[in-house]
Amino acid sequence: MYEKQTPMTLALVGALAGTVTVVAFLMLLVMGGYAFSPAAFLAILIGLIVAIVLFVGFHNKPATRAAAPAVHAAPKPMAESVPAARVVATPAPAPVAAPAPVAAPVAAAPVAAGAARKPEALTAARGGNADDLKIIKGIGPKLEELCHKLGFYHFDQVANWTAEEVAWVDENLEGFKGRVTRDRWVPQAKAIVAMGPTEFLRRLDAGEEF
Repeated sequence: MYEKQTPMTLALVGALAGTVTVVAFLMLLVMGGYAFSPAAFLAILIGLIVAIVLFVGFHNKPATRAAAPAVHAAPKPMAESVPAARVVATPAPAPVAAPAPVAAPVAAAPVAAGAARKPEALTAARGGNADDLKIIKGIGPKLEELCHKLGFYHFDQVANWTAEEVAWVDENLEGFKGRVTRDRWVPQAKAIVAMGPTEFLRRLDAGEEF
């Protein structure tokens, strides 16, 4: 929207244009050395140009609007407080008991003095064929011969010795006392009876302990 021209504005534009025309005529006539007619023509032309420029300037002046009162946005209503979600305590799962570690074979507890008992012995090997007791780790030819002398020829005999019987053999291995317990003859004999000599030796070579 542009400001509508009033009679006062048009009169002001005419007065300014007339003044410019007169000043231009005098300058052209006196200073420019123009004759009366050319000076008048150029002055009128300059006056018209000034009038047009002023008129257009006033015509394009935008209308002044009264400043609209500032509108303050209404405060947003506060969101209704939402009650916090009720936290339902979930019972913790019962701890899973770790599997009990496999206990390593433990050497037989020492037997009190006087509690040793001689194992059941044989007068000869069953069927005349003695087991190769040297398969038990810790028994060599001399110990095998000594076992035969005491009446022990088979793996199942050694495997069935009790703690008292182990104590008796340990005490009666002349020159090799304590070897039954120290070299774990009984656990080895049990393994040989359970899996056979071949499998026992294979596992023993693989580093398995008995």
